[in-house]
Amino acid sequence: MTLEEVNALDEAGFVLRYGALFEHSPWVTERAAGLRPFADVHAGLMRAVHEASEAEQIALIRAHPELAGKAAIDRTLTEASAAEQASAGLDRLTPDEFARFQDLNDRYKDRFDFPFIICVRLTDKAGILAAMEARLNNDRDQEVATAIAQIGEIVRLRLEDIA
Repeated sequence: MTLEEVNALDEAGFVLRYGALFEHSPWVTERAAGLRPFADVHAGLMRAVHEASEAEQIALIRAHPELAGKAAIDRTLTEASAAEQASAGLDRLTPDEFARFQDLNDRYKDRFDFPFIICVRLTDKAGILAAMEARLNNDRDQEVATAIAQIGEIVRLRLEDIA
């Protein structure tokens, strides 16, 4: 779809095409629809995120599942999240790896009150674990900004998938 065609979509068509890019957060795409015309679809979508209130940004972060967490175990991940976690091998953890992920998920959530977000398609298990450890040292503002940037990477790759 060309940029001209994207900008010409009615709001319902735009939301239908891009609504699932943001994990359980169609409000982002609904809001972005009103920001068109875009010179770049990804930048336009992320503008809606960056212009959102802090509470909305936190809700967006919280809409993401924990890595190798409960949603992965009970198979309630979105199709995109399941595929992304599988691409990093998070669906094939040893018991020790699983325990380490659970410990880091718990420590991270206790510290920041939202799940750890990383674009798993750009790393592997070892990279994810190292990032989780390192980012536990950040302050909350740094982690909100990092999580939003990582969501941007996730969305960029999801956009490429539907292009």
